[in-house]
Amino acid sequence: MAVMKLLMLGGTRFLGRALVDDALARGWEVTVLHRGLTGAPPFTAEVLFADRTDQRAMVEALGDRRWDFVVDTWSGSPRVVGENARVLRGHVERYAYISSGSVYQWGLHVDESSPVVAASATSDDGSDYASAKRGAELAVLELFPNALLARAGLILGPHEDIGRLPWWLQRIGAGGRVVAPGVPTRPLQYVDVRDIASFVLSGLSAGIGGAYDVISPSGHTTTSGLLQACVDATGSGAELVWIDEDRLAAAGAQPWTQLPCWVPQEGEFAGFLEADTAKAAQAGHAGQAGLRCRPVEDTVRDTWAWMQEETLPAQREDRAVHGLPPEIERELLSAGD
Repeated sequence: MAVMKLLMLGGTRFLGRALVDDALARGWEVTVLHRGLTGAPPFTAEVLFADRTDQRAMVEALGDRRWDFVVDTWSGSPRVVGENARVLRGHVERYAYISSGSVYQWGLHVDESSPVVAASATSDDGSDYASAKRGAELAVLELFPNALLARAGLILGPHEDIGRLPWWLQRIGAGGRVVAPGVPTRPLQYVDVRDIASFVLSGLSAGIGGAYDVISPSGHTTTSGLLQACVDATGSGAELVWIDEDRLAAAGAQPWTQLPCWVPQEGEFAGFLEADTAKAAQAGHAGQAGLRCRPVEDTVRDTWAWMQEETLPAQREDRAVHGLPPEIERELLSAGD
């Protein structure tokens, strides 16, 4: 069989890194095109340097080369994605774009057929994450109609540069009494970074296209399952103190950011983390390219191991700081004393 050739746009952080590692493990030839500002890919990958916002630089870097696949994780303005896709025509056979479940209209997401936000493929505005991702999808589809659109949900795992699971692990690793939000059995949906990487590359190989919600089934784990896995992985003996939603709201504890990975079950978040993800699980011939999600214990354990071995990435300027402020934690823990 011919060796597959992958062009990775970016490829030095979190999901991009996982995609490169997975492709290399498959024996593929991997070329990473990046600016050279945020780390280096594995030494076995070829490196091309270019700023993707500079189309002339892109053309010069690509030369007359050809690849089987390209994967793009861009989350800025859709115009850049469209310009890059135009340059890449003739250089790549198939295109995968890492999109987001945020493209669905708020409160209406059930599956891939749910209504999406309004967006423009030519917009130069990347400030609205949802519309930027949807606009980028449109830009890709104009030039690669059979592109694979991986609409990612909450992504966790080693090398996370958002700070969600690392915050929980650091806080629980410190021991003592820890605020545990809401109902312990609250179902969660997320995807391990390595599992979404595997889905995308297998999907490209299998020739699947279109939009897929790439996230675990709802209830793959629960809030309790995630936090107990953190206790077990760190060996800290931390005590999880369960605080109900009303008390959390009264204290001003913000879901999702101050309490990473968690949202209330009622109100505006009703139905959140409960989408039907059967399409991704069944993708490809007889599900051979389908999404497979490893146990939460593996994701947590491997993330903790990485955190012990490497310095955590710097806080991303385009994302909120995650974690419960100490003063709110003290208020919530003291209320029950």
